[in-house]
Amino acid sequence: MWGYLSLLPAFLALWATAGVWTVFALAVTNRSVNLTEGFPYISLCGSYPPQSCIFSQLLNMGAAMAAWICIIRYHQLRDWGVGKWFNQLILWTGLLCALGTSVVGNFQQKNQLPTHLIGAFFALFVGNLYFWLQLFLFWRMRSLPQPGAPWIRLLRLGLCSLCTILMVAMVILHSWPLRSASAACEWAVATLLFALFGLFAVDFSCLDGCTLCLQPGPSLSPPPASPISLQIPL
Repeated sequence: MWGYLSLLPAFLALWATAGVWTVFALAVTNRSVNLTEGFPYISLCGSYPPQSCIFSQLLNMGAAMAAWICIIRYHQLRDWGVGKWFNQLILWTGLLCALGTSVVGNFQQKNQLPTHLIGAFFALFVGNLYFWLQLFLFWRMRSLPQPGAPWIRLLRLGLCSLCTILMVAMVILHSWPLRSASAACEWAVATLLFALFGLFAVDFSCLDGCTLCLQPGPSLSPPPASPISLQIPL
């Protein structure tokens, strides 16, 4: 039985994939990029208006969804008995990936290149690390639940491995320079990361929902006889 939380990762994957290719199509249509000069980087396609506005909104919404997915995943792993330190490490790498995605969208390449590159590092490289940490976790703790078919784990391993190889190739090709080939690697890496986030739909399929708990803090007045908490279904 698949709950509504499964829709969030699936929607993020579709949203991000369709969005970046829409930005690419607009950049080509508006002649912001010239394909005769080579295949462009994602950031170059989103550097000029009007597609830069869509690019920013796309990545900001994608970053918000990615952060929410990371938080849900953190609580899911906690409920499965994963240690606090390693679980928080996974959480923070995911949140840094989401933050980097937002930075890439808000600090365009032609306006603030150093900040843009820092954001791209967090979005791509730290984002890939986020999924490697979880693969390592499930390799070390084989008793953890693994929703979905057995091939899902192999698929994740394959996608993470291919993503790492393409990131190394992207950096090497950019330094030679073979910019078109490097840009193609960047597009492939982004698509693979979208797919990896989308696969969380399988993990969230066993969740019926989540609840926000608000605990009353300490006050000057005497505490009530029975502590209460406010629970809000999400």
